Amino acid sequence: MRDRAARIRAGLTGTGTEPGVADPRIRVDLAHLLALEGQAKRLSFLPRQPARSILNGRHASRLRGRGLAFEELRNYLPSDDIRTIDWKVTARTGTPHVRVFSEERDRPALIVVDQRMSMFFGSRRNMKSVTAAECAALAAFRIFDQGDRVGGIVLGDEAIAEIKPKRSRTALTAFLTALSDANSLLNADAPAVPAMPLNRVLEAVARIARRGHLVLVFSDFDEIDDTTHRIVASISKHNDLMLGLVSDPYTESIPQGTRIVVSDGVLQAEIDTGDKGVHSRLQDFAQGRLAEVLDWQRRYGFPVLPVSAGEDSVTQMSRLFGLQGRR
Repeated sequence: MRDRAARIRAGLTGTGTEPGVADPRIRVDLAHLLALEGQAKRLSFLPRQPARSILNGRHASRLRGRGLAFEELRNYLPSDDIRTIDWKVTARTGTPHVRVFSEERDRPALIVVDQRMSMFFGSRRNMKSVTAAECAALAAFRIFDQGDRVGGIVLGDEAIAEIKPKRSRTALTAFLTALSDANSLLNADAPAVPAMPLNRVLEAVARIARRGHLVLVFSDFDEIDDTTHRIVASISKHNDLMLGLVSDPYTESIPQGTRIVVSDGVLQAEIDTGDKGVHSRLQDFAQGRLAEVLDWQRRYGFPVLPVSAGEDSVTQMSRLFGLQGRR
């Protein structure tokens, strides 16, 4: 295959993939993403979660759900809940009045997917970019099926694709097309370019999702700083924010006693993990970043879902939302 270097570092050599056929563990196309629609019905992004869901019963992880829109002010009827009485209007008019609200028909969902070169890595099953794309597609299908508007932002190294949330199959397909297009650009032989800053995309999310959005971000959060902390905290104040922290088993537990060759596409260096000091520093660096993002759940009160590129996307998304084993 053209991406032999990627296949080698992903441990996918000798798998028998037909020449000229893209390996779905390295790259996904639109047909692959569309085929996930049936599997998405097992997930739920509604406020009331299943008993085994990671979002259930945890104050920091509950979803607000759809909001309430004011509909009318009318006279009180015996069957009305007294909690809906508008006491100011009642006092002014001398007769009991209630405020009537209706649940919003839908709410906008914005799905942010990282498809930069830092995501083009995998050691066991998928590239992180593939896992992020699959999880985002599953989320998009389920949210659309629940009747909400779906849109998203796809982040590449040099470009950003933005699809405005709409309640239409056309918008959903446009999002998945942008996702597959960005994924197809990832290549082991791609020239080294400065990566698009994640903070730039998160700032765009903050401008778009001012209030009442469901925002999902699937990324390895390769570059985070104090500004990232500030932006995600701001987004979560008036929206339902969920982060899918995509990682690879290799970075979660770096093997000792091996030699790793790392490259930026131009220069390369060999790292000997047999050196205990080198291995310890690498392990601390990798685990420290993951721990920092996972700690956002405690600090800011929004759920952080650990997603591994070493496991089937449908299986772990089902487990995270408490639906594993259900038909």
